[in-house]
Amino acid sequence: MISIDRIIKKFCVTEKATILSSTLNQYIFEIDSNVNRIEVAKAVEALFKVTVTNVNILNRKGKIKRSRNQRGKWGRTASSKRAIISLKEGDKIEIV
Repeated sequence: MISIDRIIKKFCVTEKATILSSTLNQYIFEIDSNVNRIEVAKAVEALFKVTVTNVNILNRKGKIKRSRNQRGKWGRTASSKRAIISLKEGDKIEIV
């Protein structure tokens, strides 16, 4: 099992994430690619002292891009895994 501090990589600050946090009490985190919903829920509860009600996970494949420096070479951007965490009503995560 992966340690709690390595499960959650970073908090996603986007327009969609801001709207979800203010209206639906949901937060988006970028997570390690080898974890499941249960591990994510336990990590969020331990780190932020809140109650998690639901976890949705998104696997995002990297896009194929052409290299600007090497003519004719193709590469791929990094793939990522995100989790949308729903919290119990009244709980909040303060990210400064």
